[in-house]
Amino acid sequence: MEALRVSPFFNPLSITKRNVRIQSKKPISSNFNPISSSSFSSKNLKKVSKSKLFSSNNTLSPLQVLSVSNTDPENVSVLENPTLEKPETQSENDKFDWYSQWYPIMPVCDLDKKEPHGKKVMGLEVVVWWDRNENAWKVFEDKCPHRLAPLSGGRIDDQGRLQCIYHGWCFNGKGNCKFIPQAPSKGPPIHTFKRACVGVYPSTVSNGIVWFYPNSDPKYKDIVMEKKPPLIPELDDPSFTNYLGIREIPYGYEVLIENFTDPAHVPYAHFGLLQSPQPEVKQDIEGGMPLDLSIKRLDANGFLGKQEPGTIHRFFAPCVFYSSIPLGPPTEDPWEQKRLLLVFICIPVGPGKSRVIWSFPRNVAIWVDKFVPRWMYHITENLIFDSDLFVLHKEERNILEAGGSSQWNKSCFVPTKSDALVIGFRKWLNKFAGGQVDWRGKFNNAVLPPTPKRDQLMDRYWSHVMNCESCKGAHEGLKVFEVVLQVMSIALVGIVAATKQHITSIAAKTAMVSLAILCFAASKWLAKYVYKVFHYHDYNHALR
Repeated sequence: MEALRVSPFFNPLSITKRNVRIQSKKPISSNFNPISSSSFSSKNLKKVSKSKLFSSNNTLSPLQVLSVSNTDPENVSVLENPTLEKPETQSENDKFDWYSQWYPIMPVCDLDKKEPHGKKVMGLEVVVWWDRNENAWKVFEDKCPHRLAPLSGGRIDDQGRLQCIYHGWCFNGKGNCKFIPQAPSKGPPIHTFKRACVGVYPSTVSNGIVWFYPNSDPKYKDIVMEKKPPLIPELDDPSFTNYLGIREIPYGYEVLIENFTDPAHVPYAHFGLLQSPQPEVKQDIEGGMPLDLSIKRLDANGFLGKQEPGTIHRFFAPCVFYSSIPLGPPTEDPWEQKRLLLVFICIPVGPGKSRVIWSFPRNVAIWVDKFVPRWMYHITENLIFDSDLFVLHKEERNILEAGGSSQWNKSCFVPTKSDALVIGFRKWLNKFAGGQVDWRGKFNNAVLPPTPKRDQLMDRYWSHVMNCESCKGAHEGLKVFEVVLQVMSIALVGIVAATKQHITSIAAKTAMVSLAILCFAASKWLAKYVYKVFHYHDYNHALR
């Protein structure tokens, strides 16, 4: 979704084709030291040392440079015939540990402090809840130690503890059991036993999102002091717009990331929805054209890519992929450069299931967000997700039938530079991450969930609305308004019927009947609109 517009009201991507430099005085993440875009050029790439490019314990060392040649058949598949620069420090045998990473759960703006929230991440069932005693979000294993009932189905009690709804056991923010109603008051303090405790995952809030570390061993409780989630400063910068969205996706993590790293699909899969740079001479209606993409650095922690003339792409393994797109001419102060970021935070849930949190911060036309509510942005963005959802759901099954990720480079023909980022992700996945998400035996990777009916596959209500406080509020408000219109229609008809003819003029009665019909018609239109926007909107490319 390289050219994803941020709303139906404002589309900065209509001016993305600029040859400008991106240079930042602020770090792009906790792992990234600022460097100018000139340092990304192939001419200067070898001259930049690791210490200048990256810092902290989550370093991305100088990486393998992947190039895909349009003319050299030996370079058609980068996975088989990579053109590499020798890494300065990183061993070729370094591997990515799926369980030594931070994973996002949900945006804070979509979490209700009055109730616990259950989510699945990396196949782990977790519960997120607000501990008012410690003034912090907590992430627990979603099972009570008593009879393994889900704690996400419980409540926050009057003392601010997480209560299991099955038998009333209560737990504090450290996972300690503080109350067992069935235990005799004069008996042994069985609530203090270790087996009565709940597993607690390290958690933190970064960029307005709750993250957790998937290891409940107490020795990791302070892991945030040593290793932090990727940080994107623009998401916290008041000079940028910032609204978040979240959606459950009915295909897997690998296909989800691959799709976001593929700008070449935008003119076709999202035809009529998005604006993207157009060639001087169109070869088809959609306006597809060659894209100059390249992977500049790749290692176990992700990759750095560039798209000419000035877009920078970063993948922070395993979850964060973002693109920084310059808008307008370069400025003397690089941080004042007008730009748009496309931020996609991709979460492995299970085979054939994933979750995405997205944001498109920009430092232009900020005033628009003061008038446009978040749910109105989500209308367009959900339609964009719908437009290629079925295609990607089926593509994942085709990849599995062709041998899965390990055979991807043989089953897929990727001969152009437009596929460079996709190739880079697949190379990272196969070379460093074991070729697939490590579910630790919880799932059979050769089996995907059955394909549901189309209206269930493309459902918006459970996949998005119930996870988004803004859309949920809008849905409830519009449903109430729909009922109000129906009541008004019935009331007007009743008034006309009950009023004696000599008291009310024919003109007044005609006006009331007309208004009643108008209210009834408006309620029907609104019902259809609510269903299409918040429940199910089919998408047929052949009819676009």
